Amino acid sequence: MTVLFTIIHILVCFFLIAVILLQSGKGAEIGAAFGGSSQTIFGSRGAASFLSKMTTVAAVVFMLTSLVLAIMATKGGSVIRQVPQTQERSTVPASPGPMQGGGTQQLPQQPVQQTPQQVPAK
Repeated sequence: MTVLFTIIHILVCFFLIAVILLQSGKGAEIGAAFGGSSQTIFGSRGAASFLSKMTTVAAVVFMLTSLVLAIMATKGGSVIRQVPQTQERSTVPASPGPMQGGGTQQLPQQPVQQTPQQVPAK
């Protein structure tokens, strides 16, 4: 069922893009406004055109398929809920480190003396 709604959603997407691109913008009539265009620049446009009605229908179908797909995606539940929980948990005790105070490392009391290496003479 999800695949069917996804296919419908993608087809409506492409149809909506095509219908919007086929329409002329409202700013296209500004140049023709002084030539006696039937539509005014800022006034009412009159009856909606066929492409305008198709845009509205495609937008409504797009929103509905988006909503249905979102609801279907959340019906499966969370991934966290699907992880099986085990009754027995093995805990490893933490070994005391130098910062925890339990097992501090002993530093040598006297500095380590190194003997110089002899360099062969040339």
